[in-house]
Amino acid sequence: MKAVVYDQYGGPEVLRITDVEKPIPGDGDILVKINAASINSADVRLMRADPFLARLNNGLTKPKKRILGLDIAGTVEAVGPGVTLHAVSDAVFGDTFQDDLGGFAEYVCVNEKSVAKMPSDLSFEQAAAIPLAGITALQAVRDAAVIQPGQAVLIQGAGGGVGTYVVQIAKAYGATVTAVCGPNSRELVASLGADRILDYTVQDFTREEARYDVIFGINGYHSLPEYRNSLKPAGIYVMVGGKNKQIFDALLFGRFRFMFGRKRVVMLTVDDSKRQQDLTELCALLAADQLKPVIDRTFPIDDAVNAFRYVEEGHVRGKVILTIATA
Repeated sequence: MKAVVYDQYGGPEVLRITDVEKPIPGDGDILVKINAASINSADVRLMRADPFLARLNNGLTKPKKRILGLDIAGTVEAVGPGVTLHAVSDAVFGDTFQDDLGGFAEYVCVNEKSVAKMPSDLSFEQAAAIPLAGITALQAVRDAAVIQPGQAVLIQGAGGGVGTYVVQIAKAYGATVTAVCGPNSRELVASLGADRILDYTVQDFTREEARYDVIFGINGYHSLPEYRNSLKPAGIYVMVGGKNKQIFDALLFGRFRFMFGRKRVVMLTVDDSKRQQDLTELCALLAADQLKPVIDRTFPIDDAVNAFRYVEEGHVRGKVILTIATA
């Protein structure tokens, strides 16, 4: 089968298209024929091994998991022994985080609990844009921030893959949303329901008098003290991803910087045990028209290198999708 493979860490140039052996489902596994997959920032970080901590689970000098790809949508091709949740020909979507990745290929084997039945009114491309970003956003809003109706929320990075979902889910949970994004994302973010939009190229929310119950920093670039100063007395800063500097600052000094008063910093770690629950809730939000996937561009799998280059240019609005042609 065709797959996007990499054998060393680096930029998009390390990716190559090649044929690899088609996997066989084991106990509790299903074989998914992939129609579409989306590129996440996690894929880029794993490709570059940046932050360095990414090497801990994927090899210090070279990657152990040679096929990237977390989010998938496709049809069940075969089932292994003991599978009860899915049957051959079911349309499914989900992520491969607990299944050694492998989504950028024509086929992948995943545990049957890694995917859910795909809503019938979604295309494979739309479904592939949802799982990891949607689950991350849902856990950030519901679990890390515990958003309550009427709370004032600021979302930095509102136009990106996770950000577009945080905007919509925060609104669904009753928050008043201030969205921070670039000028090219203003119209999109407004269409998702944001109450107020700040253009980060000309406006700096840390210099305003406004204070927030919750700030979501999605790959945020401000310092922890700046986020802290923009919170209300019992406010919460939810850190979703970030560069080495932000991650190590939060790990080493986060508790110290927030030790006085009732303000808190939470570094989001996705709880994979909630995957089925979260996919079900995301499907409910989709059915209620409170959530919609946002797709910036699609690329064929043969053009994966340029797809990654496009993602690394920054300013992607929503998700970038790889369409995967299978026999």
